[in-house]
Amino acid sequence: MEFIYQESELRNVAKQIIEHTSSKTLAFYAPMGAGKTTLIKTLIKELGSTDNASSPTFGLVNEYALESGELLGYHFDFYRLEDEEEAMDMGLDDYLDSGVWVFMEWAEKIPNLLPKEVQNITIEVLDETTRKLILSQ
Repeated sequence: MEFIYQESELRNVAKQIIEHTSSKTLAFYAPMGAGKTTLIKTLIKELGSTDNASSPTFGLVNEYALESGELLGYHFDFYRLEDEEEAMDMGLDDYLDSGVWVFMEWAEKIPNLLPKEVQNITIEVLDETTRKLILSQ
């Protein structure tokens, strides 16, 4: 499934991803500045969180809850990882087995650790304001 969109259409794109994803584990692939974090923020809001989502670049993982306080999911940014062992040391398996939403930026840093049922989301920059999103297994 593919979408061509602009930032003003992100809410609709997020709804389509939620409706059509085959997994709660989402791996995002895109160049720096393509809008991975912005899309994840929109997904988190569409899923019912009132938390202020932000990139976990320095802390590696952020946790988000629903308005009820129930855990919604985890948001990872693996950009600063040196190797897959660092992800294992932080307990990535436990996060992946939690049954909640998992959003992973820079998933290409941990190719051997991704679960089989991961939903891949690729964002291509078409121009300054237009993106192409591809959902694939």
